[in-house]
Amino acid sequence: MISRARKVKSRPIVLLLCVFALAARAQGSLPGAQSLTLAGDPSAQMVAGIDRFLDRQTELAATERGRFWKRDLSSADALEKSTAPNRERLRTIIGAVDPRLPVRALEFTGDTATPAKLADAPGYEVFAVRWPVFDGVWGEGLFLRPKGNAVAGIVAIPDADQTPELLAGLVPGLPPENQIARRLAERGCRVLVPVLVSRDVTWSGIPGKPASLPHREWIYRQAYEVGRHVIGYEVQKIFAAVDWLVAQGGPVGVSGYGEGGLIALHAAALDPRIGATLVSGYFDSRQRLWSEPIDRNVVSLLREFGDAEIATLIAPRALLVEHSAMPRVEGSPAPAPGRRNIAAPGRIATPELAVVRSEFERARALVGEKLRGGFLLVEAGALAAPFSERAQTALLIALGVPVPIAAKSPPAPAVLGAVDGAERQRRQVKQLEEHTQRLVRASEAKRQERFWTPIKATNAAAWSEARPRLKQQLWEDVLGKFPPASLPANPRARRVGETDAFVTHEVVLDVWPDVFAWGLLLVPKNLAPGERRPVVVCQHGLEGLPADCVTQDPTTRAFQYYKGFAATLAERGFITFAPHNPYRGGDAFRVLQRKANPLGRSLFSVILAQHERILDWLSALPFVDPARIGFYGLSYGGKTAMRVPALLDRYCLSICSADFNEWVRKNAATDYPSSYLFTGEYEIFEWDLGHTFNYAEMAALIAPRPFMVERGHRDGVGTDEWVSYEFAKVRRFYTRLGVADRAEIEYFDGPHTINGQGTFEFLHRHLNWPKPAVTSAAPRR
Repeated sequence: MISRARKVKSRPIVLLLCVFALAARAQGSLPGAQSLTLAGDPSAQMVAGIDRFLDRQTELAATERGRFWKRDLSSADALEKSTAPNRERLRTIIGAVDPRLPVRALEFTGDTATPAKLADAPGYEVFAVRWPVFDGVWGEGLFLRPKGNAVAGIVAIPDADQTPELLAGLVPGLPPENQIARRLAERGCRVLVPVLVSRDVTWSGIPGKPASLPHREWIYRQAYEVGRHVIGYEVQKIFAAVDWLVAQGGPVGVSGYGEGGLIALHAAALDPRIGATLVSGYFDSRQRLWSEPIDRNVVSLLREFGDAEIATLIAPRALLVEHSAMPRVEGSPAPAPGRRNIAAPGRIATPELAVVRSEFERARALVGEKLRGGFLLVEAGALAAPFSERAQTALLIALGVPVPIAAKSPPAPAVLGAVDGAERQRRQVKQLEEHTQRLVRASEAKRQERFWTPIKATNAAAWSEARPRLKQQLWEDVLGKFPPASLPANPRARRVGETDAFVTHEVVLDVWPDVFAWGLLLVPKNLAPGERRPVVVCQHGLEGLPADCVTQDPTTRAFQYYKGFAATLAERGFITFAPHNPYRGGDAFRVLQRKANPLGRSLFSVILAQHERILDWLSALPFVDPARIGFYGLSYGGKTAMRVPALLDRYCLSICSADFNEWVRKNAATDYPSSYLFTGEYEIFEWDLGHTFNYAEMAALIAPRPFMVERGHRDGVGTDEWVSYEFAKVRRFYTRLGVADRAEIEYFDGPHTINGQGTFEFLHRHLNWPKPAVTSAAPRR
């Protein structure tokens, strides 16, 4: 139980503070606060300010990347060794970490209706093939096998919305001279052409429950939660293809266009067996990564890598960058009839040549004159098709095959059959889906191994000593941590409301340039001179406002959810503060998450700094007991209740309402009833949370402070069974620490709303504040 504040010993100081506080209240302001003159919509201004702040952080990150690198440019071997840590970090953040199966042979895929051999040409044959990657996951595509001795092995990677058949010249759509797989096979190369997960929506979802998401986003969402990524999965498929090509002998190269260019660049950066790489329609600074399709969102990428830095991991091997027309992507694809669009917005547009050239020259400068000889920029043009003759010739020369591409291509291969492309795409999507779902199901065992098993503490004092390392992991490695506030708080306030029981003040506090905290402070009128009372910070949910927690008008939509709980608690004698969290404005706030993620940060990185500033200010108020500041949040505010008090110890307790869950499954499991895989909250996914912190682990970081869950039986955010399953771990841990009375859950027969009965009792008990003689018991209904 949190004890009452000790009595102030110095009576003159108490009297002086009381006089100051009473005078301030008479003037309608607060102690130490200037007059607030803010106009307009503070919520929109907050989101816009954070947006500008993140833009500056993105620019700053580009200038500070050097601190992550220790390149030794004295030799090729020295460069490779000195950049090994960077290579491993890149491998980790794209999720290319699963052990691969050996590839002993390519498997022909065909049957009596569709033979594996699809085409025949004078110098080569075309087969439908697959090769193993992980258990149950296969690379799949076309193999162009020369009829004579092969001079090299090439993996030619199409864009996500192209088929292998297009690059092989088996279907129309690409000029013959740009059909790179066909042209290289005509020159004696073994060519593997994998199919990528596409941007179509056909196979996203599960039977009876489709999801209007591009296939790439469908895989991205669930994989991100367990430290994997659609990029990493496809890079691994290229690695497996390279395994087989290397075993055949001869030099090995990769080429890719669009999304295939992305995969080729990353694969070559991580695999020194790849002797030469051609990247077409993909090379940029990545400073606007947030605006690209979300399946390109890579955590922490921009702290350490732009495309130039990734390119340096290829040096001194050959890298050929072709400036060509990129695949055009304008937002998310239109959903099928009757299906709601839930996909993240994102676009791909061809950058100006000057932008590509600048990033390419930056890469050359980073590796120095001695080691950049294999770097070549091919200026095909912003309207040019990929894989120009010059680019193909340069690739062959870089591999030691000095055979120019013929000016005129031989006749197209005779097509003997066709692969069912839709079925092939279904297999690619569903194999990665099932692989990821196995990781989701196994993640609990990983958390047990990494979090729970090492804990030796058997009492609250011992746990308090052990917590800091795990707190650091959650804050720095999962949520992301910005430096502390850089501006003085400069509190500004104005009186905005009054009832018989309390006065409401609107408050603004500075955090960083353009970033501020904002909320409503409710101060009971019956404060005695010198009295310091407990505070309950009352947090709204998604698209909410501070006023939603205060209004007691039963006709409002806000009242349906919040029941005016901040006002009701103020009527019970608590000081309450309803802060604004910046998850309001639809895509406007979700873009903040997109901008924060590549910096290794998240929306909660900003929210945590705002709450640190709020706690500083509340603790300094003369009528607040800083040892008795509790947190109570609904819905998205419940998400805050799990993360912020876990890291900010000055919150002496936390109540999570209408959000507590088996959180990892809710985010990433295809069979969870209310999974975020099927909703529009594309910002919700947190990198590798499945292997680090579910809600039980977050609650453990709140321990030994009191923690409570408020759960309505009819709340669709989860099911009682899974909520109970996760909470049982919390109660068991509190019992182990000898503080079982500090962990509670209340079930009530209601929906997604504040109930305000058991939770109010909890607040009175643990904040050591007496219940009113005449109860304003629960929120009005």
